Amino acid sequence: MRKKVKEIADEDLYSLNIGKTWRYFKSESFAFWMICAYLFFEYVRPQSIYPAIDFLPWTQLTVIGALIGCFADRTVRWVSSSVNVLLILFLIVILLSSVFAYFPSVSYKNLDKYYLWVIIYFLIINIVNTRKRFFIFLCVFLVASFKISLSLAITWAQRGFSFTSWGLSGPPGFFQNSGELAIQMLVFWPIAWAFTHSLKPHVSKNWYRLLMLMPITAIMVILGASSRGAQLALVIQLVVMNYRTIFKPKVLLSCCVSIFLIWTFLPDEQKERFETMGEDRTSRQRILYVENGIEMIKDNPLFGVGYFNFVPYYNSYYRHDLLGGRAELPHNIFVQVGTDTGLLGLSIFLGIIFVAFKTARKVTLCQEEEKRAKFASYANISLIGFLVAGQFVTVTYYPFLWIHLALLISMRNSFEKPG
Repeated sequence: MRKKVKEIADEDLYSLNIGKTWRYFKSESFAFWMICAYLFFEYVRPQSIYPAIDFLPWTQLTVIGALIGCFADRTVRWVSSSVNVLLILFLIVILLSSVFAYFPSVSYKNLDKYYLWVIIYFLIINIVNTRKRFFIFLCVFLVASFKISLSLAITWAQRGFSFTSWGLSGPPGFFQNSGELAIQMLVFWPIAWAFTHSLKPHVSKNWYRLLMLMPITAIMVILGASSRGAQLALVIQLVVMNYRTIFKPKVLLSCCVSIFLIWTFLPDEQKERFETMGEDRTSRQRILYVENGIEMIKDNPLFGVGYFNFVPYYNSYYRHDLLGGRAELPHNIFVQVGTDTGLLGLSIFLGIIFVAFKTARKVTLCQEEEKRAKFASYANISLIGFLVAGQFVTVTYYPFLWIHLALLISMRNSFEKPG
């Protein structure tokens, strides 16, 4: 017999009453526990930080647990969305691209890098299906990201805000490399900003100050991560966030001050990297990757050279355009998708991005609650950060976009029903 879920007032959630929220969480379904646990283990990676508990495949077990829990959770209902269709179509194109790839074995070996996100996406949107569940799940996302940003901001401060070639390193996993870490912060800080300002009327001053540390430390990590693409994305996010009022004196002054402070905090070595952008070997190699990647798409327009075939194809046919060592991934999400799946897959991928923007925009225009509107509008700022930074790194099959989509669809679905 399914246990009765304890009720909790919205005000207790919004005031961040930890005791009542925890008691409510404990009364929730096993499926919801597992999907929250998945997000925690995937983002925080305690199993990597503390080797003593690294004796089980925790992320895989939580996904399996969430899947099994769905059958016992009577509230789980199929959620319809155009995003669902696009994700499935993209998976079909990836499978076809793998079959017709130049190096099929490479494609088959990497299939889990996408289809697992499809599974996780569907689990999230079908389990996180009420307002209270969405709020708690969003809190898990924010706390997990804040744990990373706070510890690394402190590390950078203890280093005297100095420059290192490796930037800042996150926990082992998706965010270990400084470039990918910075993108997570680009996705995190706008949502954290919206969350903080939405809850300001409900929380104490101390809570508000603590919440404000989320976007502040995230921006610090972006500055300390030594990723030029992420820092450029941050500036664009700030401009887009204020585009409606950018020419008002106060807003223009605030933006100028913010950009000045960002530039001031950047170490001299990082400023030099901006000055040599496009001329250093790293930039020149990445430009070659993009140029030759476009040629690959032109030569193989339907399915590309094959899913995850960019590297072996480049090593085989473009060795003359290697400035050292062996080829890497193309360092551009659109070139990666185009070479992986051709123009067919690239069209679907662009459709996914368009629908994500449209969904957030629609929620913003049609909402009745200010909190929902703020999250939706700032979610698009997060997506802009991912897209801009994604022109310099290869992160298509990282969690950024797929978790973002799941949050958007869960929010839309949760607010269409009471509770």
